[in-house]
Amino acid sequence: MTATDHLAIWQRVRDQVPWHDVVPHPVTPVWAVHDGYVDFARRRPGLPDAYDDVRARAGAGATLTPDLLARWNGLTRGIPAPGFRRGTAYAKNGRERYALRADTEHGFAACVAQAADRRIPVTARAARVYLDVAFFHPFDDGNARLAGLALQFVLQREQVYLDEPVPILTAVRRADDADGAAGLARLVHGIAGATHRRWMRQRP
Repeated sequence: MTATDHLAIWQRVRDQVPWHDVVPHPVTPVWAVHDGYVDFARRRPGLPDAYDDVRARAGAGATLTPDLLARWNGLTRGIPAPGFRRGTAYAKNGRERYALRADTEHGFAACVAQAADRRIPVTARAARVYLDVAFFHPFDDGNARLAGLALQFVLQREQVYLDEPVPILTAVRRADDADGAAGLARLVHGIAGATHRRWMRQRP
């Protein structure tokens, strides 16, 4: 019996989600009264340093690349930037299996590059890259933390900030759930909208 490859499932699901119109383009910039990710990162070793780098590079207009993701993965783990995983990966206590094929690393790089496609709303792109990192599982460890950092980078690269990101970062996502992927885009978009409304109420 052939073991299920949840990465292949995600790649099929990814093509089914209507990323172009699952949410509208937000009116940017979206400012926040406070940066909710700072509180989230503070309780997790390695994340504050990585997030400082995310913010600096987003502010400088850097392009998201696998090398930049490797840098942030290394910072969260306290190691030099790692290479792409060398074998099959597992998550959710072994319930999901992500195979490694000859084209996996190349496919991941292509997906990461799509995070810059401004024809798709930034909130949908951020959700998609979050799931790409989760299900490609590019590194031996730290992929869940990295997914959150990638999401923050894509948003902040286009001046979208979130004051309450925890619901995005803590819910369990499944590789076979197209509705859930679309729902994540809607959640990111909704939190961005709520963040902006709270900021507007605080303005003098």
